Amino acid sequence: MQVQAPTMIGRARAETDSVQGFDGLAPCWPGRRHVLDLDDFAPGEIVQVLGTAATMKEILQRPIKKVPTLRGKTIVTMFYESSTRTRVSFEVAAKVLGADAVNVAAPTSSATKGESLINTVQTLQAIGADIVVMRHPQSGAPWLVAPRVHAAVINAGDGWHAHPTQALLDVFTIHEHLGRVRGVRVTIVGDVLHSRVARSNIWALTKLGAEVTVCGPPTLLPRDWLLEPSRLPWAVRVCERLDEALDGADVVMALRLQRERQHGGLIPSVREYSHLYGLTTERLRQADSSAIVMHPGPMNEGVEIAPDVAHGPRSVIEAQVTNGVAVRMSLLYLLFGGEAALERSD
Repeated sequence: MQVQAPTMIGRARAETDSVQGFDGLAPCWPGRRHVLDLDDFAPGEIVQVLGTAATMKEILQRPIKKVPTLRGKTIVTMFYESSTRTRVSFEVAAKVLGADAVNVAAPTSSATKGESLINTVQTLQAIGADIVVMRHPQSGAPWLVAPRVHAAVINAGDGWHAHPTQALLDVFTIHEHLGRVRGVRVTIVGDVLHSRVARSNIWALTKLGAEVTVCGPPTLLPRDWLLEPSRLPWAVRVCERLDEALDGADVVMALRLQRERQHGGLIPSVREYSHLYGLTTERLRQADSSAIVMHPGPMNEGVEIAPDVAHGPRSVIEAQVTNGVAVRMSLLYLLFGGEAALERSD
């Protein structure tokens, strides 16, 4: 299916211009090369991603989900940790835009023979990778690689540190369902200490004017957040009581209890954690009557979130997965030059 560039450019511009609820923030994209986290994103850049994602979501709703925008480009996903949603959504995003998508799994790569991360990425670049999407268990790994390669690098999650594309799709979903981000009261509940999702979400949400509360057991909250909240780079409320954190919330985001990252004694038991911090229908009554429920996945149903909440009328968890493809399409498109990429594809 061929799409004429001027038509799609017009739609992309119209969709971006039609994004409401940002109080005059002007969309912008200043020739960014990498997407490593959202701390260095201007609010207008985030608005640009959201507006472009709206166009991409319209493409995904067509009978034939294919445009030639990135034809001839190669996107490589390189994951040193397990992933379903993020990896597959990047692959789908690349293929819908006409790019070639290649998946490299660490257990079957030369990393098992001792090849360094930088050498692996340089090898992928040498065989034609234009963008490398990488997930790594060590915080900072994408920052180590990015200045040493010509290919663009997208961080798909590094250690406890950052997960920018998840945060962008979360903000897109909030805006889609509530019509705004500024002034929205967002409560993030659970294992904040080990959550790269929480950190990137806080950057994105606070830049766009949302009011963020984080809640969890003291052992699962970063110590400096509890002791010196005034020294944090963003304004965020930290509390330990779930009922207090949920009071009046417009968005409730449950985080997965990351037992694989914990090393003994942070919680008495999973059962007690669920009893005190699990998101249930009864507890949701503390939130605003129109509040939406989110989860970055994968979910431990019955631990951090009850099944009837995860699949209930307030849940937008499935929408988050769908929006993940649109947002990642938006980023690939913008990294390849936005409208210029569309003109070259005609």
